[in-house]
Amino acid sequence: MNQREFYQAKLAYETDSWDLSEALNNGEDIIVIDARSPEAYTLEHIPTSINTPHRSMCEATTSDLDKSKLYVTYCDGIGCNASTKGALNMAKLGFNVKELLGGLDWWKLDGYETKGKKGVQGKEVKCGC
Repeated sequence: MNQREFYQAKLAYETDSWDLSEALNNGEDIIVIDARSPEAYTLEHIPTSINTPHRSMCEATTSDLDKSKLYVTYCDGIGCNASTKGALNMAKLGFNVKELLGGLDWWKLDGYETKGKKGVQGKEVKCGC
């Protein structure tokens, strides 16, 4: 693989906070998956996200998800690999998936709102769906 192919592949499998927020605000067919535990999700999560912990991803737990959509997985941030494990699990199950760079940490550093018991105010994300 040459450099151009590497970076094209990287962009095909990763996204950042700004691109994700723009896609959500523009009504693109994206489902955001918090791949952490239900307890972590309850405390704080990205608006519009659903909680599907990477450890429980299997055909049974994803059977109601639409394989024609793009899924973006995330976790806490660079010190956490739940989003990578979740993206791998979703890909193995036949879903089109990307991983959110920096997870919830970078989402907040970029000034976006979060929901949950410890949610923070920030730039609002409006699902244009």
